[in-house]
Amino acid sequence: MTTSTGTDWAAWQESWDRQQEWYMPDREERFRIMLDMVEALVGTAPRVLDLACGTGSITARLLRRFPDATSTGVDLDPALLAIAQGTFAGDDRVSLVTADLKDPDWPAALPYDSYDAVVTATALHWLHSEPLAALYGQVAGLVRDGGVFMNADHMIDDTTPRINAAERAQRHARMDQAKRDGALDWTDWWQLAAQDPVLAEPTARRFEIYGEHADGDVPSAAWHARTLLAQGFSEARPVWCSPSDTLLLALK
Repeated sequence: MTTSTGTDWAAWQESWDRQQEWYMPDREERFRIMLDMVEALVGTAPRVLDLACGTGSITARLLRRFPDATSTGVDLDPALLAIAQGTFAGDDRVSLVTADLKDPDWPAALPYDSYDAVVTATALHWLHSEPLAALYGQVAGLVRDGGVFMNADHMIDDTTPRINAAERAQRHARMDQAKRDGALDWTDWWQLAAQDPVLAEPTARRFEIYGEHADGDVPSAAWHARTLLAQGFSEARPVWCSPSDTLLLALK
């Protein structure tokens, strides 16, 4: 994995956060509720699996709030993992694993067989419903009894098309204004990464893996809850939502 002592990893983390907030101004709120529920259900020293961890956004907030926690981050993106590796270098609370969540054997790469909490945010919409349901079954096998899984992501209720259209129009108008004010979007951010001497090579590799963007599904929160229950969780429901996104919690 690419690392460099001359690279300002904190600046890359900050840049990633700002780019993500262009799409999700309430991003920190969903993280706060996620960690509230981690504390409520499994305590302040959990063993956590950060699924599709990217740069380690959740892990960074987890460790700031719960210094006795440990985190395993899993992702396939070599550029985002490079930032995570640089960010958490020397922190023995964090382990990072390169794995493809569409590979049925990906759990074999993990350092532990079970976790108190498995968490993910704004990542699994890259998957279509069938592989996502299969992934939920694998996650159920990794969460200990009494443990928790949480997914914060785009979850669209297609029974309310007029509400959805109005919300989308307003959200995109605000995004357009922020862009005019200088905000970086997804494409802008990756163009900067491609120009960085350390991140250029892993960025090229990530586009070979993923292409420009995913074409996965965004089923409703009700679908996620039903699927998690069918895959072995005992309770599942939203614990936070915005007009377009939901934090869905499932208890083993």
